[in-house]
Amino acid sequence: MRRSRFATEIEASEAASERPSIRDTLWFDVRNTESGEEMPLADWRVAGLDHIALLMGFTHLLITIGYVLLSPALQFCLCYDNPLIPAFLVIAIDGLAAAALITRERFNIASHTMVRCLFVYMLLVGALWTWFGQTVADDAFVTHISAAQIVMCAGIGIGAIVSISSPPLALANTIVSAMMAIVLADSPLVAISVETMSLVLVAYSIAGTRTIIDTGRARLKLDALARKALRFIDEFENSGRGWFWETNAQGTLSYVSRQLAEDFECEPADLLGRQFTDLLSVDTETSDSMEERKTLGFHLSARFPFSDVVVRPASEQDVHWSLSGNPIFDERGRFLGFRGIGTDLTEQRKSEREITRLARSDSLTGLPNRAMMRKTLDEALRNATHRQKGCALFMIDLDRFKNVNDTLGHPVGDALLREVAERLKSVMGNHGQIGRLGGDEFQAVLPGAVDIGLLESLARTLIEQVSRPYMIEGNKVTIGASVGIAIGDPGRASADALVRNADLALYAAKGAGRGKHCIYQPSMHSEAAERQLLENDLRQAIERGELSVHYQPIVHAASEDVSGFESLVRWQHPVRGAISPARFIPLAEEAGLIARIGEWVLRTSLEEAANWPDHVRVAVNLSPLQFNDPAIVELVRTHLKETGVRPGRLELEITEGVFLADGDSTDDTFAKLKSLGVRLALDDFGTGYSSLGYLKKAPFDKIKIDQSFVRGAASTSATNRNAAIIRAIVTLAETLGMDTCAEGVETHDDLQLIRELGVSMVQGYIFGKPSEAETARSLANSVTLEAAGFACIREPRHRLMRRALAVIDGETVEVRLRNISSMGALAECPQPVAPGTKVTIDIVGVGPVVGTVRWAQAGQFGIQFDGQFDLARLAPKKEKRSADIMRPWYVERREAS
Repeated sequence: MRRSRFATEIEASEAASERPSIRDTLWFDVRNTESGEEMPLADWRVAGLDHIALLMGFTHLLITIGYVLLSPALQFCLCYDNPLIPAFLVIAIDGLAAAALITRERFNIASHTMVRCLFVYMLLVGALWTWFGQTVADDAFVTHISAAQIVMCAGIGIGAIVSISSPPLALANTIVSAMMAIVLADSPLVAISVETMSLVLVAYSIAGTRTIIDTGRARLKLDALARKALRFIDEFENSGRGWFWETNAQGTLSYVSRQLAEDFECEPADLLGRQFTDLLSVDTETSDSMEERKTLGFHLSARFPFSDVVVRPASEQDVHWSLSGNPIFDERGRFLGFRGIGTDLTEQRKSEREITRLARSDSLTGLPNRAMMRKTLDEALRNATHRQKGCALFMIDLDRFKNVNDTLGHPVGDALLREVAERLKSVMGNHGQIGRLGGDEFQAVLPGAVDIGLLESLARTLIEQVSRPYMIEGNKVTIGASVGIAIGDPGRASADALVRNADLALYAAKGAGRGKHCIYQPSMHSEAAERQLLENDLRQAIERGELSVHYQPIVHAASEDVSGFESLVRWQHPVRGAISPARFIPLAEEAGLIARIGEWVLRTSLEEAANWPDHVRVAVNLSPLQFNDPAIVELVRTHLKETGVRPGRLELEITEGVFLADGDSTDDTFAKLKSLGVRLALDDFGTGYSSLGYLKKAPFDKIKIDQSFVRGAASTSATNRNAAIIRAIVTLAETLGMDTCAEGVETHDDLQLIRELGVSMVQGYIFGKPSEAETARSLANSVTLEAAGFACIREPRHRLMRRALAVIDGETVEVRLRNISSMGALAECPQPVAPGTKVTIDIVGVGPVVGTVRWAQAGQFGIQFDGQFDLARLAPKKEKRSADIMRPWYVERREAS
């Protein structure tokens, strides 16, 4: 049987304790222990002396009364030989000592101080009692009864009785006994006998006290260990990470933590005496083996140790616990019961289910994600092999979706994707499983569907439904869809091949004019051939005039004056349409075409800049391959000379990729470019490798803050740190004497924040998209540009507080609504509400509205309405309008229109 750590510590403490020495024992009661761990022991010993003064006082009083009765001729006088004087003094001191002992706790008298006082008390009382005995011996009326010997015996006897429990007091009694024997005894033999008996008494007192102190110290250590163990138990139970339980030999609970009782909504005492197994049931949801399927009752009846047995309460509660326990045996091997620990797995199980859901589902649309769709496709192909039926795969790509994102913003784009997902599910029905791969790409797996007529009909219906207009946040949105279809033969098709074929079919559909569907044919090129075709087209794009340079304005943040334009290359393929730079620029770098394209862009940009005012600059991107070309400096010099553009008007934008091959040649290129007089800008700052290290040595004139930090920087979200990052970049740039330019500014909120943070220049859709040369030339000759775009990133808010009634967990609660918008509101509510709760709110004077709690904290929660809420409903009726109530501007505007 394993020994507990607590039992081990007890044995260690007992082994480590040493018996106190004689000196330590003799003076223990008078030693100062207020700051030590033995103060409880000292207090306990003094508590045993509480009645010493009363006992001695009562004895002294009886003897005094007896003396008075035996001396009828006694007269009181203030003289030395009057026995009543020392007797009364002794009795008075007895009373004072008794009072001190009774009130010591009230006056907080230390134990060692009390014993010291008792030591003095016994010496003083002994001296006075000896005086009393001496005067009694001289009294002629009582000499016939040996009164002095009676007094001496009484004094010694009562002193021995009361002092035997404390060595210091026993020592005081020895001194008093010796004094009495010398003064009152008739024979030296009596004195020697008395002193010997007193010394024996001291030795006996020391021996007894030594044992008591040794036992007391051991008990104190055990108490300390017990308190420590209880603190550990309390801290563990109060932390919420687990709880303890114990059963007796019959299997009934003999101890249970409060946490478990709270889960059963009762007191711990209500569970004691109940069978543990009656309260629990084994959770078989995760049981994968026979060993795990063994019930808790089996472990308890077999008296086997067990661990991590997942159980649930024998109720409908969605609660899961993990139990571990060990059987308890005494030293004779008798079974005493079980003792163990339990932990709450409820939140862990919920998190695991949520993680599993997120791992399989797309968080935006709720459709299966890429991984789940791949699993579905693999399973469909396996079943196709067994059933000898084929499997079809749809690859779906939305047309013009990027334009929606760019013009209306990502929130509208996200809402559009959710509605598209619903339409796709409706069209697909029971024919197959639809999923989202990411972005605007969807996929559908159709097991057993190989009929071309059915597949084409589904594809046409799908394109038709997706292409119907959408109404999102008051905007009418129209997009399209292209579909690529691949059919896998049973037993021969692989998932990778089917996906590749469907991709090729999708590419063919897009090449056919979008809004089309294509079924993969063996005549379609492989992916490698497609890439080769694109590369070949790119090689001829310049000669064919397919490449063009567009220019996006860069504006001074403070004055909105045009500072310059960034040159951006575009490729309009005659068949494929516009091809994204993100697609053909990497291809150009891999194919060795980037230097040729880059030189063409540089020359074209300088030729166009020659038509602009002299103060307007042109920014041209240099790829790392261009920058590391030894001929780049001469190339720049030549084109500047041929176009007549002043070097200071040319700004070369360089990414941190140029530093991957850092060396002397890089520094030399920087120096030569600066010697030409051109400006250098570090592009996409903060998204690369080690920007601060590069700034230390590279002679940049400008830092371009990446749009990932700029977009949404004005958001009030608690997790938004973009503004702090931008402020740090601006401070760094100003310290180094560099300009700053914020990319991707789209809203007036972001523009205002950029200005407040001190950014020098702004580039983004708010001042214009990349445009052709003619438009750029017109803008370059303008004095300033007017910012366009969304005024803010938030919906209009109704600022006035409105009272409402909410039904929460079946209970009607009064709430107050603030910041009401068409999408949701902030609710002040005294009752806690969990995120995800469906709530119906009846706004006083307006009516009910249904929504979902998105966040919650103490006394507040945010609710998102299920539908768009008409803010005009919050406006007071015209006939009841009060001049003292301020009405929101958007309500007045609606009425005015």
